[in-house]
Amino acid sequence: MEKTWWHNAVVYQIYPRSFYDSNNDGIGDLRGVISKLDYLKNLGINVIWLSPVYQSPMDDNGYDISGYQTIAREFGTMEDMERLFKEANERDIKIVMDLVVNHTSDEHPWFVSARESRDSPYRDYYIWRDATPEGNPPNGIDSIFGGNAWEWDEKTGQYYFHLFSKRQPDLNWENPKVHQEVFKMMNWWIEKGIGGFRLDVIDLIGKEVDKGITGNGERLHPLLQQMNRETFGSKNILTVGETWGATPEIAKLYSAPERNELSMVFQFEHITLTWEGGDKWQPIPLDLKEFKDVLTKWQVELQDKGWNSLFWNNHDLPRAVSKFGNDKEYRVESAKMLATTLHFLKGTPYIYQGEEIGMTNVAFEQLSDYRDIETRRFYDVKTATGVSHEHMMDAIHKNSRDNARTPMQWNSSEHAGFTGGTPWITVNPNFPQINVEAALSDSNSVFHHYKTLIELRKSHEAIVYGTFTPVWQDHQYVFAYVREYQGEQLFIVSNFSEQEQTLQVPTRYQGDQVECLISNYAAPSAIDATMTLAPYESFAVKLK
Repeated sequence: MEKTWWHNAVVYQIYPRSFYDSNNDGIGDLRGVISKLDYLKNLGINVIWLSPVYQSPMDDNGYDISGYQTIAREFGTMEDMERLFKEANERDIKIVMDLVVNHTSDEHPWFVSARESRDSPYRDYYIWRDATPEGNPPNGIDSIFGGNAWEWDEKTGQYYFHLFSKRQPDLNWENPKVHQEVFKMMNWWIEKGIGGFRLDVIDLIGKEVDKGITGNGERLHPLLQQMNRETFGSKNILTVGETWGATPEIAKLYSAPERNELSMVFQFEHITLTWEGGDKWQPIPLDLKEFKDVLTKWQVELQDKGWNSLFWNNHDLPRAVSKFGNDKEYRVESAKMLATTLHFLKGTPYIYQGEEIGMTNVAFEQLSDYRDIETRRFYDVKTATGVSHEHMMDAIHKNSRDNARTPMQWNSSEHAGFTGGTPWITVNPNFPQINVEAALSDSNSVFHHYKTLIELRKSHEAIVYGTFTPVWQDHQYVFAYVREYQGEQLFIVSNFSEQEQTLQVPTRYQGDQVECLISNYAAPSAIDATMTLAPYESFAVKLK
């Protein structure tokens, strides 16, 4: 495999609305991001994935774009954006822009024109269909946010298609003019010096609505190859696609270098294991055996072809330590265990803001405290079908997107130091205990554990390019594996339970002298025939 800069990169995702507010209006902004670049440099990351800051009515917090080449006023100006590129670049940090090209806002000038008249030059930039003879929507495709995906437009007497909110009409990727407009816009950003794109729900652009196909349509990969040719393909930048429907075979189509599509994709198979029947509002406990099997499958399948993105959480998902660890008694231990497990896997790791200090889910008592359009809409949809208020609040506490969107906890002052005003969403009440200031001053904190992991990735090629071999694959609570490259052998062991675990160690991994690279308990100096792990204990050693 040809080596590239993003193989050993570590990406930090910023959700700007909740990161840091520089002007005390209660909303995080670009100047807030700029003011914290030294913090991120200290952590050691070298890429920022910036959630959308484009002009938007914020129906879906910026994932509904009304102006691709304008910055939303609450986040700042284009001058602020250019200053962020410059100051990040001075610290050897690249900025990856979050780009939504499956749909726009209904306030985008293209759609405003399209719904004025069937003769608008922008009409075919979107997907329109007549009603059925009975006056119903063209078919029964559901919106991902609940309800039918077709919205009636009174003025022009047709339905338009929206896979998300009705204020997020889908672009018509069967129209070559849409390609030209999107590619031109992408090249405009590339010329500004960005380090890449995170492509939101990119697996949906090949949809064929008349056949009922939304994800992974036949036109998807030819479209991505065309995008690659006409925009980023000749540039040395990182591209990652959000692909909820990807299998390892599909992921290879996206990320095998000779296919000229994307650097990597986000797949969600490990995430959806706690969703009964694929429904996040029906949360079920994690089966670690199943979880290990999924992670192992992706490591093995993409070992020689394609590339993995590695993540536990993001702006749409619950906090890692609440989901996969123990955010009460063993918060620090399990947060470090999760970090070690992930960062020694093969692929590019992503850290979501606050993950590096062990931020947790929030459990607001009132539905009115939640700001997320999906959370509020699904509460209405589900309770209307007879699901109880208590069930929905429990599901929201476990899986609402707002778990990730409460403000970054900088210190123990009012509103966690996020703003001098009133925050757009309430701060998690545990901020006096969990915050950056406390983490920086404690050499044993989750933050310093992440910092060490990032340093290790830059100094051990086995972490980046090594083979992956699972160990104790059938164990119910322990996830362990070996990474090997050019004679260097690393042994990583993690206990995912709050009980001690005793294991018989295969002879080939025993040794009376090992170099411990990182541990969340006392560092082991030898690997004996029998090993006992403390609750959530995790370590990585270099075998002699």
